[in-house]
This record gives sequence, structure tokens and C-alpha cells, in this order.
Amino acid sequence: MGANVKHRDSELIARRWAKALMEIAQEDSGISKDDILNDLHEVADNIDASLELCGVINNPSISEEEKQAVLEKLFKNRVMPVVYNFICALNQKGRLSIIADIANEFEKELEELRNIVRVDITSAIELDDARRDDIKRRISEKLHKDIQVSWNVDSSIIAGLIFNINETIVDNSIKHKLDDLSKHIIKG
Repeated sequence: MGANVKHRDSELIARRWAKALMEIAQEDSGISKDDILNDLHEVADNIDASLELCGVINNPSISEEEKQAVLEKLFKNRVMPVVYNFICALNQKGRLSIIADIANEFEKELEELRNIVRVDITSAIELDDARRDDIKRRISEKLHKDIQVSWNVDSSIIAGLIFNINETIVDNSIKHKLDDLSKHIIKG
């Protein structure tokens, strides 16, 4: 199985867990989804920052009970009960290693709930604030969503813009148009 297929499988599994956690969070209006997200990131960051902890979590020869004892010691009094119970469930199912992916997917779920979409925009040159605001406003109106933009500069696209909206690429660059024209000419 290729690395790309494994990544997609992991992402799909993480999305399912994130959706399940979001459903739990929505059942109780007293639970802050932002606090859940922060706690998920805290757990993921702690695991990622400690080679020893990462080794324990990813070691199949260490029992679920031993891992549970470590989780209890580290997180029971540091994160919300809903998050602690969630990471315990992940441990029982052998999915604790994808906690960072789950945190990212939970963040996407939260953004979707709030009608927010992330957009990566690449331009050939640095754009001034007025131009950026105009582009952001137009995209927001077109998508009927609030958007969070990540701006990039890549002089190789010559001119124009490339939009990445939820992994859908809209390439309106001159380089892309020249490449298409070149392919068209070669085909005859």
C-alpha cells in the first residue's frame, strides 16, 4: 500500500472520529468547541514533543492498560473530561497515534459549522492590502461563506492567481494558460 493511500485512509479515519466528537460537543451547549479544539491540540502537541511519549503510544508491545495509565497521569486533570474520555476511547481502539489528524479534522468541522472556508491564494507578486481585500470580498460573496485566506507569492506563475479552496485548485495563472496552449499546439 502506497504512502498516499495510507495518508488518505488515516485522514478518513480521523475525519470520522472528529465528526463523532463534534456530535458529542453539539449535544451539550455548555461544552465549548473551541476549548475542545485547544485540548485536542494540547494532547497532540504533548505527544509530538516527547519522543518517549510518542514511543509509548506507538509501541504495540505496551498494553492498552499501560498506555491508559500514562494518559491518566498526563491528561486527566489537564484537559476537559469530554476530551479525556475521547482520548481514552482512541487508546482503546488503537487510534491515539492519529490525534493530531483528528484535531485538524475537528478544526475543519468547527469551521464548517461556523460557515468558514480556508482559501490559499498564490499570486505572482505581492499584492497590496486593497487588492487583497477586494479578492477576499469577491470570493466570500461567490462562496457565500466567511473565508480565511493564506497568501503566497510564486513568481513562476508569471501573472494571475491560483486558488486552492478545500483542495480544489482553480489555476488562473498565465503560466497555466501558456502550458495549456502549448499542449494544444503540440496535439495539432
